[in-house]
Amino acid sequence: MTVRRGEAWGDAGPLPVGGVVVRSDTEARGVVERARRAGDEPPALGLLGGDLCRTLGGRGDEARLRTPDATRAVVDLGSVLVDGRQHWFVAHLVARRSWWHGPVLVAMNAQWIGGWDAAPRSHPNDGRLDVLSGDLSLRDRTKAWRRLPQGAHVPHPGITERRTAALQVDLPPRTAVWLDGERLPGTARALSMRVEPDALTVVV
Repeated sequence: MTVRRGEAWGDAGPLPVGGVVVRSDTEARGVVERARRAGDEPPALGLLGGDLCRTLGGRGDEARLRTPDATRAVVDLGSVLVDGRQHWFVAHLVARRSWWHGPVLVAMNAQWIGGWDAAPRSHPNDGRLDVLSGDLSLRDRTKAWRRLPQGAHVPHPGITERRTAALQVDLPPRTAVWLDGERLPGTARALSMRVEPDALTVVV
C-alpha cells in the first residue's frame, strides 16, 4: 500500500535471503530490468549508493544491511515505453538534447539527481512521479542550476510541475533519454510513463 501523509513507513530488518546488493541506481535498474524481462518479480535490493539510496537515508554500510538494524521499505518503480519499448527506472528519467538549450523533462521517483535536490517533495512510495519540464533561457537555467542543490529552483514560472501516476509525452527530434543515469541508445520521440506501486523492496 502506498504511503499516506503522517503514516509510518518502512520497518527494521535485514536484507532477505536472495536479496541483491547494488551500489548505484544504474545497477539497481539492471537487476529490475533483467527480472522483469524474464517474467519474474525483482529481488529485494540492498542499496549502498545512488539517488534512491540517498533519498531513503542510506548509509552505504554493507555490513548493516545484514543486521536487524537495517531499514526495509517498499517503493514504487517507474515504468516507461520509449518509442514502444518497455523499460523501468528506480530513481529518475531525464529526457533532453542539452542541459544548455532546448526542452528538458525530468520524472522523479527519488528526490535527488546527484548533488541536485531536483524534486524536494518526491517520495518513492506515494504512487506518483514528480515530473518537471521546461525550456528556460540560458540566464534562467544558470540561476536554476545554482539553486538546484538546495531544491530552490521551484516554483518557477518557466518550470511546469506535475505529480502524476501516468503521463504521455511527445519529444522534440534528437532527444536523448537517460534512465537512472544511463543513456539509452539513440534518441526518442515518445514516452509513455506510469508508476508501478509497491513494486520493489529495498533495504538501507
